[in-house]
Amino acid sequence: MNRNSKHASFGIGVGILTSALALAGCAGSGDASSSGGSEQITVAFIPGIASDPFFRAMEIAAKEEAEELGIRLIWQGAADQYSPQSQLPFVDAALTEDLDALVLVPTDADALQPSVTKATAQGVPVITVDTTVSDRSDLVSHITGDNRDGGERAAEEMAAQTGGSGKVLVISASPTNTTGTQRVEGFEQALSDDYEGLEMLPVQFAYSQPSEATTILNTTLLENPDLAGVFAVDGTSCTGAVAALNNSNMVGKVKLICYDAYAAQVEELEAGAISALIAQDPAQEARLALQFAYARATGVGEDEIKEEVVIPNVVMNLDNLDETRKYQYAE
Repeated sequence: MNRNSKHASFGIGVGILTSALALAGCAGSGDASSSGGSEQITVAFIPGIASDPFFRAMEIAAKEEAEELGIRLIWQGAADQYSPQSQLPFVDAALTEDLDALVLVPTDADALQPSVTKATAQGVPVITVDTTVSDRSDLVSHITGDNRDGGERAAEEMAAQTGGSGKVLVISASPTNTTGTQRVEGFEQALSDDYEGLEMLPVQFAYSQPSEATTILNTTLLENPDLAGVFAVDGTSCTGAVAALNNSNMVGKVKLICYDAYAAQVEELEAGAISALIAQDPAQEARLALQFAYARATGVGEDEIKEEVVIPNVVMNLDNLDETRKYQYAE
């Protein structure tokens, strides 16, 4: 089954950016810390975990876009723990600022819902990126990759790499991470519909900690020495899975399909430890979020804001690496 046909292309944010740049040019703005004669807007951007290369790529693009638009950008997030407990203090601190918009990557759909409610009550429009909250009715927009499709394409790649049979382990971020949940659902549904020869073991959760993913895979290999493949639903789980395969001399014997395209992961793909990568476009997600925030705050291009934008994924493997290497994340 060819799943590429499910992708749709989006003419995203071009009109907003053009209008915004024209306005900024008239105001003499070209610096994120100074917007010339016009009143500068302030946007807080709270990532899931600041040190992750996925969010590092998002940060680089966000800062570039903020400079283009003359936005005062507040970028802040937990350094090394992906959890609502570590994220909430940064959100609370941001909401004490005089914000024109909040861009949020919720680490938990339920735990961050009150923060969205609080921001909205303060008159601060909220855009979620990558992940989202349980009730999206107050959001300006939600921007994400096509997570369910990413899971389906991982299943398709897993079937091709394993010959369509064997036990498969899925390592996800957490039970309440919306992107991870959708990827797992897509993977599981594809196995059920099209790849019945692959037996999916119970999903394990690493909570974005590579060491936890390593432990999970080490234990699974002991219990299932005939393991055929692993689907690591996020980049940090992939890092931990690679370490486990190296430690157990199972590189190449167990097929590893990973989400995200860190520089280190692309190297591991070339080395054979990783069989394929499902690459997202974190830079585009960040740019679009700031364009929508600018449009809502200024009214320029506001009619072009989309309530939801789903950006297609790209499958990277050794066969197409020359063409797909450009999707490696900037770090």
